[in-house]
Amino acid sequence: MLSVTLPIFLLFGCLLFVGFGLLAIGTILGPRSSGRVKQMPYESGMDPVHDTRRRFDVRFHLLAIAFLVFDVELLFLYPWAVTLRAECPAAAAGDSTSVALAETGVVSHSSGRGTERGPAFWGGIVFIAVLSVGFVYDWRKGVFDWR
Repeated sequence: MLSVTLPIFLLFGCLLFVGFGLLAIGTILGPRSSGRVKQMPYESGMDPVHDTRRRFDVRFHLLAIAFLVFDVELLFLYPWAVTLRAECPAAAAGDSTSVALAETGVVSHSSGRGTERGPAFWGGIVFIAVLSVGFVYDWRKGVFDWR
């Protein structure tokens, strides 16, 4: 039992040693200066002159929400591309394998380049279309106009 848990305890021991060692070195060798300016709260590189509870314009919040929506939606495109590639490897292969794929029936004989489009492809296209409609809606509502 000890041979199984010994490496874990050694790892935690080294972790604590390095962590406390870095803290000790930082406090011993680190710069020590204090003053009125050092004690002021830091706010985005500017002097804090306003109340912290002041109101922001609603356009700031609309733009922030639109950014989050489009950013999160973009994260769904990577798994979609991976699924699409796994579902239809002929789409990623290009022209070099079109002759071999034509013999197996994956590529249609009439065009020589068309591939079967599965549900992952059409689901992604619908997803991008809905995302585009949302982008146009935000643009028409003036979310991206900053006055």
